[in-house]
Amino acid sequence: MTIRAAMLALLEQGPMYGYQLRAEFEQRTGSTWPLNVGQVYTTLTRLERDGLVEHVSDGGSQDAPDQAAQVSYRITSSGRGEVAAWFSTPVPRTQPPRDELAIKLAIAVTLPGVDVTGLVQKQRAATMKALQDYTRLKRTGRAARPDQPEDLAWSLVLDSLVFDAEAEIRWLDHCEARLRRAAAEGQLHTPARPVPANHEEEVSS
Repeated sequence: MTIRAAMLALLEQGPMYGYQLRAEFEQRTGSTWPLNVGQVYTTLTRLERDGLVEHVSDGGSQDAPDQAAQVSYRITSSGRGEVAAWFSTPVPRTQPPRDELAIKLAIAVTLPGVDVTGLVQKQRAATMKALQDYTRLKRTGRAARPDQPEDLAWSLVLDSLVFDAEAEIRWLDHCEARLRRAAAEGQLHTPARPVPANHEEEVSS
């Protein structure tokens, strides 16, 4: 639904062909979620089937008159209605997307022999590295001084990634405190390893 709606919203700017749509999407999102051009054309085919876009031909390039005419797509009135509904409707939180890390931890704590504390510590190190990379991107390049709408869009995506990473680190700290407590109470299959001093803070449950 997200890619479908985003592509429709971009087509409100004017007709585009698949490679243009992919470029416009990735420019705004900093290629955080790269699109396969095959996925773009598959989505366009479905949008056309549903009456939300229609294809148009621009007659081919003047620089390459022998080249086959490039097929572009333009949004229909039904498509504009779908875009308006997308922008006016909050993103539902009733069905959260699958979180691989949460699923991994949920399974790990139930199985004997899994070093859950080591898992948490390795994940924290990886997430901290990602947070540092995102922060560096925010301080450099086009996201540092967003003077174009596309640059502001990329900067906002980076903000989201930073906040997500910060929240994940905080959650991992919480998990580690819970694991330490569970190990002390004999509720954890694998004894927790000693926790570094900088993560000694207890998190209330």
